[in-house]
Amino acid sequence: MIVIRNCFVAKPGSASKLAAQLKEAAAAAGFSTFRVLTDMTGDFNRVILEYEAASVGEFEERMKEYATNESFREKMKGYTDLYLTGAREILRVV
Repeated sequence: MIVIRNCFVAKPGSASKLAAQLKEAAAAAGFSTFRVLTDMTGDFNRVILEYEAASVGEFEERMKEYATNESFREKMKGYTDLYLTGAREILRVV
């Protein structure tokens, strides 16, 4: 199993908007298990969308699906206006 973390540093005043938008989009995408995390330490205004996949292959298939999932795309519309930087972490669960 792998854990995928999409990590963002939101623009000041936009963290709660970004968190809500990511939560709605993950639900629209059909993620079976996911969570949205916000900072308590570290970078201010940090928002993380964390979810699981069985393998890197499954993750790749999901990425292809997102490109054609209109519900997901609609929920994600404008999210790039809410953050300053972003990064993805893919971690193996041992």
